[in-house]
Amino acid sequence: MKPQTRFIPFLALAILALLLALWAGLLRLGWSLPSFPNLALAHGPLMISGFLGILIPLERAVAIHHKWMFAAPLASALGWVSLLFAPTFGMILMTIGSLITFFILIVMVRREPAIHTITMAVGALTWLVGNFFWMSGFPIFQLVQWWMCFLILTIGGERLELSRVLHPTPRQIRIFSLLAIALLTGTILSMVNANTGARLSGLAMLVLSLWFLKNDLAARNIRHTIPLTRYIAYCLLSGFVWLGIGGALQLIYGATLAGPLYDAVLHTIFVGFVMSMIFGHAPIIFPAILGVPINFYPAFYSHLALLHLSLLLRVAADLTNQVELRKFGGLVNEIAILMFLGMTVYSVLRGKK
Repeated sequence: MKPQTRFIPFLALAILALLLALWAGLLRLGWSLPSFPNLALAHGPLMISGFLGILIPLERAVAIHHKWMFAAPLASALGWVSLLFAPTFGMILMTIGSLITFFILIVMVRREPAIHTITMAVGALTWLVGNFFWMSGFPIFQLVQWWMCFLILTIGGERLELSRVLHPTPRQIRIFSLLAIALLTGTILSMVNANTGARLSGLAMLVLSLWFLKNDLAARNIRHTIPLTRYIAYCLLSGFVWLGIGGALQLIYGATLAGPLYDAVLHTIFVGFVMSMIFGHAPIIFPAILGVPINFYPAFYSHLALLHLSLLLRVAADLTNQVELRKFGGLVNEIAILMFLGMTVYSVLRGKK
C-alpha cells in the first residue's frame, strides 16, 4: 500500500476543526476556558461542515479521483477557518463545499444508480439545504434536523453498500427506503411544524436503528475471528443503539430548542451515533485516504467504552437537570474523542513503519 502524503493537509485541517469544535463544546457546557469571538457559536458548524465536511467529500474524491472533486473538502476547510473571523464568508464557502459534495454524489448515482448511492445523494442534498438555511439566517436549532438527516442518510447509505454481501431481500430494501423517506419527510416538515416533524424523524430514527441492528453486516461480524473486524462491529452496533435512543427522545419530547433536552437529543445522535460510526470507520477510511494500514490494538476499546459511559452520564444528567454532572459527562466525552485521535495517529505511524 503506497503512502499518499498529499492528502495529509486535508486531514490536518479536518482534525484541527474537530479540536476547535471540542474546545467550543466545552465553552458551551460552561467550562471557563480562553476563547475568542465566534468560537462558541461555531461548535456545531465546525463539527458538521468543518470536520465531517472535509472528511466525507475527501473520501469520495480519493476514491473517484477527479481533480475537481477536491474542491469540496477545500471549500469546507477554507470555510471553517473563515467562519471564525468572517462568519458570512465562512458560511458561503461551507455551502459551496456542500454543493460540490452533492455534485460528487450525482456522479456516483450516474455510475451506479442503486439505493445506497441514491440515499447518500439525498443525504448530501439535505446538508446543502441545511447550509443554505444557515447561510440565510435561520437559527441552528431550527435547521439542525437537516444536518442530522445528512449524517444519518450518508452513514445509512454506506452501511447499506457494505452490507450487500449479505444479499438483503427486496422487502428489507423497501423497508429501509420507506424509513429513509420518513426521515426526510420529518426533516422537511420540521420547518413548518417543528414538533410533528421532529417526532416523525424520531420515529424513523428509532425504527432505522432496529433495522440496522438486525440487517447490518456488523450483526454478523460481532462474532468474527479477526480482532479489528470485531472491534468495528462493536462500534457500529453501539452507534445504532444510540441512534435508537436519540430517535426515542425526539419521539417523546418533539422539537427541543435549547436546554438539557436539546443537549440530550443532539448528542445522542452526533456523539453517540456519529462518533461511534467514525470510531468504527476510521480503520477503513484512513488506509483508503493515506494508503497506510492501521494496526489494531485492544486499547481501542478503551476510548469506545469511555465514550459510551460518559454519554450515558451526560444524557442522564440532561434528563434530571444536573448541570455539573452534564459538564463532567461532556468533558469525558471529549477526552474519549481525543484518546481516539491519539490512538489512530499512533496506529497510522506504526502502519507506515
